[in-house]
Amino acid sequence: MTTKRKLITFDWAIKRLLRSKANFGILEGFLSELLKEDITILDVLESESNKETKADKFNRVDLKVRNHKREIIIIEIQYDREYDYLQRIFYAVSKTALEHMVDNSSYASITKVISINILYFDLGSGTDYIYKGTTRFIGLHNHDVLELNEKQKQLFEKDSIESLYPEYYLIKINRFNDIAKDTLDEWIYFLKNEEIKESFTAKGLKEAQEKLSIMKLPEDEQKAYEHYKDDLRYQASMFESSFGDGYYEGRTLGIEQGIEQGIQQGIEQGIQQGIQQGAEQTIKTIALKLLQQGENIENVAVITGLSHTEIEKLI
Repeated sequence: MTTKRKLITFDWAIKRLLRSKANFGILEGFLSELLKEDITILDVLESESNKETKADKFNRVDLKVRNHKREIIIIEIQYDREYDYLQRIFYAVSKTALEHMVDNSSYASITKVISINILYFDLGSGTDYIYKGTTRFIGLHNHDVLELNEKQKQLFEKDSIESLYPEYYLIKINRFNDIAKDTLDEWIYFLKNEEIKESFTAKGLKEAQEKLSIMKLPEDEQKAYEHYKDDLRYQASMFESSFGDGYYEGRTLGIEQGIEQGIQQGIEQGIQQGIQQGAEQTIKTIALKLLQQGENIENVAVITGLSHTEIEKLI
């Protein structure tokens, strides 16, 4: 019988442990399995969104690193549902590419960005649990794929047009069925269950098993970790409560209107109003927490989508 060893969550590891060069092997293992090539991390790149506060889990970026090919990899972990998440990661990638572009240089110097998103909510509609997004140009008439010519391949040191553009990976953790069919699945199993089976052979997992044990953390770190987990539970509860209150209040209002306008129409309106009220209240709660943690109005507006006027009313 295999003894289970309780491991810390990957998001906590990213925030507290994996920024250290001594622990790069864990992150390199995960990236190598996902990207299907051996990845070496050169350094961790800090930015405003990497700062650690109690509102960490609402950060736009959890970790930003540069690999041996000078590409920038953004890794973000998201727990709460966010309907415009796809637009948000597009914004983050675009901003990162511009931040790392050398002044007065040609467009050829633009750094490739890879966006890896570990999601604990169901984004969009689909049956898979790992999605990859790239950019390709398809002929409207002949349906051929536009390719680089030989001179461009030499200049850019790339084999295809899509390799010039950002890549997006969406990992929908909750859709994984806990059956590890390959080494990448072994990593997904760990991300979902905080457990590594003795039979797993994926790159980086053995090192993770040794270094990410809760019992190996110093006592103050163990307490900080438990506090962090409690905070995650609290935020999840707040979201569900706000959503639920808005839903049922809206549904009740819809039923009352339905007496005059038709029961079915009223219920539909009530549900819609409830969803909207719950979502709006949740966004305002998040904005207020960010303000309390010292975030400026501009950053809060970007993160929540609220206007400056709406944010100022919360102060």
